[in-house]
Amino acid sequence: MTKIPDIFMDLLQDEKKAYAHLATIMPDGSPQNTPVWFDYTDGKIRVNSARGRTKVKNMKEGAKVALSIMDPDDPDRYVQLRGTVTRVTDDATAAAHIDSLAHKYLGVDKNPYAKAGDVRVMFEITVTSVQGMN
Repeated sequence: MTKIPDIFMDLLQDEKKAYAHLATIMPDGSPQNTPVWFDYTDGKIRVNSARGRTKVKNMKEGAKVALSIMDPDDPDRYVQLRGTVTRVTDDATAAAHIDSLAHKYLGVDKNPYAKAGDVRVMFEITVTSVQGMN
C-alpha cells in the first residue's frame, strides 16, 4: 500500500466533500470515467454503485483503476490515485455504505436516489501510486 502524502489528506476527509472521477477499463480496453462519491477508511478508498452499472461490470477484484480528486475550493489542486480493487462487497455492508456516503455528500441519513431492487456494491481500492498538484 502506498502512503498518500499529508498535503492531500484533506481531499479525502469528509468535511471537504470532494468528488472523485473514477476511471475503469472496459472489456475492449477503452477507458470509462464516472464521477463518484467516495470515502477513505483504513487506508483504502471505497466507492459504491448498483449492480448492473458499467463501472460495476469493470471492477472485479484485481481490476486496475484510477481516481482523480479535485479540490472543490481550488480547481487547480488535485490528487490522482491509481490502484487495484482488492475487495468487492454486495451485502448489508454495501447498503449501509451508500447511506453513509449520502450523509457525507447530502447531509441525509438515507440515499435519496435508491431504487427498489437495487443491489449495492462496495469496492475497496488499495492505492499503488499517487501524483498531484498542490
